[in-house]
Amino acid sequence: MSDYSLPLSNKVALVTGASRGIGKGIALEFARRGATVILTYVSQSSETLAREVCQAIEALPHKPRAHAVRVDLSTVDGAQLLIGRLLERSEGRLKLDILVNNAGVEKAKSLAELTVDDYDEVYNLNIRGTILLTQAVLPYLSSEGRIFNISSIAARTPFKNFSLYCSSKTALEGLTRVWATELGGNGTTVNCIEPGPVQSDMLDNIPKDIVNLQKALTPIGNRIGTVEEVANIVAGLASKDGAWITGQTISVSGGYAMY
Repeated sequence: MSDYSLPLSNKVALVTGASRGIGKGIALEFARRGATVILTYVSQSSETLAREVCQAIEALPHKPRAHAVRVDLSTVDGAQLLIGRLLERSEGRLKLDILVNNAGVEKAKSLAELTVDDYDEVYNLNIRGTILLTQAVLPYLSSEGRIFNISSIAARTPFKNFSLYCSSKTALEGLTRVWATELGGNGTTVNCIEPGPVQSDMLDNIPKDIVNLQKALTPIGNRIGTVEEVANIVAGLASKDGAWITGQTISVSGGYAMY
């Protein structure tokens, strides 16, 4: 069988926040391309959704494997708890090839309304959680590994009342460039993916006038994107075709944001 039939065969991918939305789409696309997928979710209410993603993966014709873990990555010990569970499940033989830092939270409040608790809610997951999990994964990440930080066009677009969310997504760009510089010696790549609006649960929280404006300003089809379109970009870069691309911030927005 050609490498291109199942280009992620024998790869193990960890995708955070993968019970729905973009994370779910990435997990499914990795599996379609042959990867074993570990996905995380945080709330009891997402358990059924996470189980359904695993079932969909394992029902694919080539029978990839999937495993879901409930963990709160916004906590100081969340990343180590996750790695501990994965080590236990693998009997100490944990190996990861791909990490997708997708779990995130948004907060719509004006500057005048923001509190320290709001800051903690957004930054403890979007930034601290990303840092701590990536640190925890490094000892188990194979050579020529792939790390993806899922940001947003909000990193470079000043959406009113989204200062915490926008600034946290900008911070992911900086982390990406530094980590690409630090980790590239063994062929590991680190890239930042910035989707434009896609039909997902998070989009439902965005004011309709902003979404309609984004549609009007999107060159391709004057529409919002799909989860599958974002997932295809990530999955493509996760294969050997992405070996010479690192430290980049990639706008996946149908041309709405052009870098």
